[in-house]
Amino acid sequence: MVQQITQGIKISVETHFEGMFYKNYKLRYAFGYRVNIENQSNDTVQLQTRFWEIKDALNDTEFVQGEGVIGKKPVLQPGEHHTYQSGCLLTGPFGAMKGHYNMVNLNTAKKFQVSIPSFKLAATYALN
Repeated sequence: MVQQITQGIKISVETHFEGMFYKNYKLRYAFGYRVNIENQSNDTVQLQTRFWEIKDALNDTEFVQGEGVIGKKPVLQPGEHHTYQSGCLLTGPFGAMKGHYNMVNLNTAKKFQVSIPSFKLAATYALN
């Protein structure tokens, strides 16, 4: 698990290898990740957008951005957390992801960015 705190928002990420399969006649490696977003600040915040940088060891870097996470824009009171699961496909058994969330402090209306720490994606069978 990797963790990082930015402006009172703690991000924790756990990953797992889900397996291999063929898509469009090409072998793909499926990875899942679980993200916990915890509000350790004294203010109410809302997640608005996300940005991901996905590095595939055998391919180019892919950038993904969009509204919310898994169709939601969670509002977090002080002490609350939001957990979600998602995944990605790579062309090789290794990769990494990092990114950020764009959030707004609902008490002050100020927007801010929360870092998502870099985490590795690795097929368990390929590790020593």
